[in-house]
Amino acid sequence: MIIANIIAIAQRELQGYFASPLAYIVAAVFWFISGLFFTEILIGEQGIIQQIALSEKMGQEIGSIDVAAEFLTSFLAILGSLSLFIVPILSMGLYAEERKRGTLELLATSPITNWAVASGKLLAVVLLFSLMVVPALIYEAIAFSAADPPIAFALPLLAHLSLILLAASLLSLGMFISSLTDSTILAAVLTFGLVLLLWILELVANSLGGWLRDSLLHISLINSYNNLVQGIASTSDFILFFSYIFLGIFLTSQSIDSLRLNRQ
Repeated sequence: MIIANIIAIAQRELQGYFASPLAYIVAAVFWFISGLFFTEILIGEQGIIQQIALSEKMGQEIGSIDVAAEFLTSFLAILGSLSLFIVPILSMGLYAEERKRGTLELLATSPITNWAVASGKLLAVVLLFSLMVVPALIYEAIAFSAADPPIAFALPLLAHLSLILLAASLLSLGMFISSLTDSTILAAVLTFGLVLLLWILELVANSLGGWLRDSLLHISLINSYNNLVQGIASTSDFILFFSYIFLGIFLTSQSIDSLRLNRQ
């Protein structure tokens, strides 16, 4: 029953996304920018292929460079950075629009649990983000088909899974912020600030030392993301992503619970 409710909420949210021009605009911008960086990183004047060709022409020893892996790491770093701007836009209306339309009270007092509603909304927006990543997968599949030696299938699979987990973690926190206000603009700004804070956490950690550095790296989403993109799979990294996702859903549920109590 709970799974059915989550799926029903997700379907309703997805229908709302595809009925709105905002989702198409965000997707078009994401595809355009990612396509530009894809081309520049791969075959641009400063791209990987051109740099290797120049090195060979000058007779420099380049060693056994894995071009496909180098490209994947660079390109996924760009996609991760793009999520910094995409996530606030995707998450800003998850609950803020419900508040503005006055339908949040109906959700808060409905038989469907707040956990199910929050999970359904998060599932929908993560699916939307995943669909936005599909064209990048097609670009990469075409590029990797010419790689010699061929790239291991597990590497791009793990890299894109980490991108989706990163987005899901940030979207979950953005959903909580959206549940606190009826202003989508305010929700987007606050989410951007939070995402930016989490983004620079790794930089702060690297400037420190000792146990404080290790502690900050353990809670850094970007550190875990970079590990997985580079093919370094660790259980602790997956646990961190799912912890952030759970935290966002929990805080959102508590936020709606407090609204329900205030209405009683």
